[in-house]
Amino acid sequence: MAVVDSPVGPLTLAAHEGRVCALSFGRTPEVASAAERWYPDQPLRTTRDPGGAVSALASYFGGRLTALDDLPVELHGTPFQRRVWERLRTVAPGSTATYADVARAIGAPAAVRAVGAANGANPVALIVPCHRIIGSSGHLTGYGGGLERKRWLLSHESAARSLFV
Repeated sequence: MAVVDSPVGPLTLAAHEGRVCALSFGRTPEVASAAERWYPDQPLRTTRDPGGAVSALASYFGGRLTALDDLPVELHGTPFQRRVWERLRTVAPGSTATYADVARAIGAPAAVRAVGAANGANPVALIVPCHRIIGSSGHLTGYGGGLERKRWLLSHESAARSLFV
C-alpha cells in the first residue's frame, strides 16, 4: 500500500501479488479496509511502488499516456462489473466513450444504468479509466473523483496526446 502525491491530489493505492487492486483519490482508509476484506489472512504492508503503479502514474502524469495500460490489475467485483471494467481499459487515452457504447460493447445494450453503476464502483481509478466515460449527450457526468478532476484528466490526456501525435 502507498499514498502518493499527484497533480490531481493524493492517491492511495494497493497491490496484491504484483497486481494493483485499489487506487482511490485522496488519503483514504477505505483502500486499507478493502484490502483487509479481500485478503483477510495477509498483512497489509506499505511499499514504495505497489505493483509498479507509482512509477507508471508518474510516467502517465509526465505525458506518457499509455503508461497505465499494461499494469496488471486484480479486480474485485461481480462478473458484470468486471466485464465493464475490462472494457473500460480498452478506451484509449485522449478519447472517450459513452455509457451506452460500453453497454453495447459488452453485449448488454439495455444495461446503460448498470454500466454507470459499475463505472462508479470502479476500485482502480485511472488504471481502469472510468474518467473517459461520458454521457450520451457528450457532457461530463458524475465521477467519484469529482467533475473537476475528471475534466482535468481528460484535458491532460488531450493536451499530452496532441504533443506526441
